[in-house]
Amino acid sequence: MSFAQLGLMAELVRAVAEEGYTAPTPIQTQSIPLVLAGRDLLAGAQTGTGKTAAFTLPLLQRLHGSTARGGAKSKAVRALVVTPTRELAAQVLESIQTYGKHLPLRAAAIFGGVSINPQIDTLRRGVDILVATPGRLLDHVNQRTVDLSQLEILVLDEADRMLDMGFIRDIRRIIALLPAQRQNLLFSATFSNEIRALAEGLLHNPASVDVAPKNSTATTVDQAVYQVDKGNKRALLSHLIGTGNWQQVLVFTRTKHGANRLAEQLERDGLTAAAIHGNKSQGARTKALANFKQGTIRVLVATDIAARGLDIEALPHVVNYELPNVPEDYVHRIGRTGRAGCEGQAVSLVSADERELLAGIERLIKRRIPVLTAAGFVPSKAPQDPAETARDERRRDQRPPRRHSHQAQGQGRPGQDGHGQRPGQSRHGKPAARRPRPASV
Repeated sequence: MSFAQLGLMAELVRAVAEEGYTAPTPIQTQSIPLVLAGRDLLAGAQTGTGKTAAFTLPLLQRLHGSTARGGAKSKAVRALVVTPTRELAAQVLESIQTYGKHLPLRAAAIFGGVSINPQIDTLRRGVDILVATPGRLLDHVNQRTVDLSQLEILVLDEADRMLDMGFIRDIRRIIALLPAQRQNLLFSATFSNEIRALAEGLLHNPASVDVAPKNSTATTVDQAVYQVDKGNKRALLSHLIGTGNWQQVLVFTRTKHGANRLAEQLERDGLTAAAIHGNKSQGARTKALANFKQGTIRVLVATDIAARGLDIEALPHVVNYELPNVPEDYVHRIGRTGRAGCEGQAVSLVSADERELLAGIERLIKRRIPVLTAAGFVPSKAPQDPAETARDERRRDQRPPRRHSHQAQGQGRPGQDGHGQRPGQSRHGKPAARRPRPASV
C-alpha cells in the first residue's frame, strides 16, 4: 500500500517521497485512515515504528482542510501535541515541519531549559500546531500567553513515559483547560491500569491500534549480554568499541553522575564522548545530540529520561552500561536501535549484583538473551544461571533454621529474635542488606 492509498493529500505524499519513504509502516497503515476520519484513537506502538508520522501526517491534513473551509487564521492553537521530554518535543516539531513544508501551517515547540520569552513572542504571532512538554505548557497557561480555547486535536505522545515521570496531574490539568469537542489521540508503548484509566476519561468511542505485543523487542535488534566484574565495565566497553570499530554508540547509565564520569573516562581512553542528562542545559543537550548525529562524537552517554524519544537514524549500537531498575526501560532503551527496518545491536554489561535485574528483563520479554565472552574480561567468579540462583534460594528458604542449645530452650538473648540475632542484623551479626532504592536520573 502507498501513502496516497491511505487517503493523504498530494502535498503530504510529495513531502514523504522527498524524505525517501515509499511505503507506510503498519502503525501508519492502520492509524492514518482512522485519524483522517476524525476518530479518537488509542494506539500501542514502540518507538521506531513510525508512530510520529502516524499522527503527524493526518493531523496536518485535517488542519489544512478546516483552514481552507474556515478562511482567516486565528492566533489560537488548533492542535496540541504533549510529549514527556524536550528532545522528543524538538523531534516531533521537526517531523511536522518536514512533512508540512508544502502547507501554510505554523508550528512551534515549547519546553523548559530555555528562555520563555522567545516562546511568548512566537505564540503571540499565532501557532496552528503546538508541541509542548507539560511543565512549560502550564507555565504559559499561568502567564496567559497561550490560547487553547479553539483546540481541535489533542495528541498525547508516549503517555506511559509521561505517567512514569510523574506528569499525570499536569496532564489532567491540561485536559481540563481544553474545549470539550475535540479529537483525541493517545500513543503509548505499554498499557498500565493508569494509562487505561486516563484513556477512558479522555477518549470518546476510540478506535484501537496495537502493532506490537506488549513489552516486545524489535526483531531487527540483535541482543547480547557480557558478564563482567563491575570494576572492568569501562575497560570492556572501550575494548568493544575499539575492536568492533563502532563509530556511533549510545550508552545508558542509571545516574547523571555516572553518565558524566563515564564520558570523561572514555575521553581519557581516546574515544570522543559526551553525556546528556537532566542537569545539562538544553543548549548543551542539543549540541551533544547534534554532534553525535553528525559523527563528531562517537559515544553518547545518557540517562533514561534524557534519552527517551531520541530518534537517531540508523543507530547501530546501544549499550546498557548498567541495567535499568525497571525492566520495561530495557525495552525502551534498546528501541533506540533497529528502527524503521534497520538492523541494530544491543549489548548489556552485567555484573554479579545485576543478575536479578537481568532475570527480570528476560521474564518481561519472554526470552533468554545470549551470553557472550570477551578475552581478558571473564568475571572473577563464574556467574550462575539466574533461574538456578532462584532455585537455590528457594531451597535455602525451605531448610529448617539451625539452632544453638540456648535457642532450643527458648533462651534467646534479650533484644534478639528466635535465631539469636538483633533486629536489622544478619545471622552473622552484620547489618542486614537493605532493598536497593532506584537511582535518580
